[in-house]
Amino acid sequence: MAAARPSYGWYGDDFTGATDTLAALAEYGVRALLFLRIPTSKQLAAAGPLDAIGIAGATRSMAPDAMTAELDAAGRFFAEAGVDILHYKCCSTFDSAPHVGSIGAAVRALRPHFANPFLPIVGGQPNLGRYCLFGNLFAAAGSGGPVHRIDRHPTMSVHPVTPMAEADLRRHLAAQGLERIELIDYRSYEGTDAENGLVAGLAADRDAVLLDVSRTEDLAVIGRLLRRKMNNGPMLAIGPSSVAQALATSWPSARQTAAVSDAPAPRPGPVLALVGSLSPVTRAQVEASAAYERIGIDTASLLSEPAYSLALEQEAHARLSAGQHVMLVTDRPSQAPGNMENVALATGRLLSSILTTAAIRRLVVAGGDTSSLAVKSLDIWGLSYRAALVPGAPLCRTHSDDPRLDGLDIVLKGGQMGPVGFFDAVAAS
Repeated sequence: MAAARPSYGWYGDDFTGATDTLAALAEYGVRALLFLRIPTSKQLAAAGPLDAIGIAGATRSMAPDAMTAELDAAGRFFAEAGVDILHYKCCSTFDSAPHVGSIGAAVRALRPHFANPFLPIVGGQPNLGRYCLFGNLFAAAGSGGPVHRIDRHPTMSVHPVTPMAEADLRRHLAAQGLERIELIDYRSYEGTDAENGLVAGLAADRDAVLLDVSRTEDLAVIGRLLRRKMNNGPMLAIGPSSVAQALATSWPSARQTAAVSDAPAPRPGPVLALVGSLSPVTRAQVEASAAYERIGIDTASLLSEPAYSLALEQEAHARLSAGQHVMLVTDRPSQAPGNMENVALATGRLLSSILTTAAIRRLVVAGGDTSSLAVKSLDIWGLSYRAALVPGAPLCRTHSDDPRLDGLDIVLKGGQMGPVGFFDAVAAS
């Protein structure tokens, strides 16, 4: 039986992470759709009955004031939609800072719309190699790579905008204004009556509760705890897609439906990839790819020379028209956050221009900030899940009022996601 309203809402702080949550729900048979902005009534009607509704945002790269304006409107939308839980989907590595992408600022903007006093923070996502032990975050370097404490991670500890210098998530989030965080460590999940013990042991005087995640099995206990706490009213939850995974393990059986929508069959044609990520994982994937005609993008010229952007567009169009897969790869821009945002916006405009004339079957965008800002420049209003591809980067289907863009295959990949042969695998599938 169709749900009268969506019971689960999520807001992704970037587009790549938002699609990971979409996949986490859809793979459990939950009817879910991800909108690229607050949807109109027409778009909601076109989506059909939904159990879960998401909005893909870009707050990971925003200053607190901009986050507040964005999230207050989103929180009001989800509250009016009647969701039982709003999941603020942050990056699984929790990379954020008081001045940009602040998780504390997100909580302050969203919590007034969700009065439930229980604020859970789920600290790990094992299927992506993310683990939280005694409040400390650990992350694998690449798909199946060695696991590092986050402040010693070869990429996240030196992130160009939000380097992770603190592994204890309580201390990390206290710097963003969440100062009283109670920890439930992974040892508390053992036993048949674990969640009863958790409920009884929770302190009343705290801003939030951080939940360790040491293994996939922990998520079922966490999911049951969250469902019990949701009885006290609509709730805000923070964390990666493991929040969705935890709740989906106990989703009411009446809502189990087919995981893949009745989307049209994939189109014929070549693949277009845009790589804006500076991650060593993604750069190694680029170097390993052999299926694409690679076009380098000099970011300084892209920002300052309109003729240069036109030449890139024409070269990409010619190669795609010849049936070749094309990969656009940016060089390393200035580390200034504002300049990186300008580059992402410029590559988005380039992408939009290419897609007005070139016919492709699949679009791949690599890089969290790049994905968020570039895809926003396209006339796409929603994404639905099509199939699994690699953890953290599912194959999705676009929804658009523009027939050239509607029904397009799309993959949004964060910098740390995927095996070394990722791009060639996307082209071959």
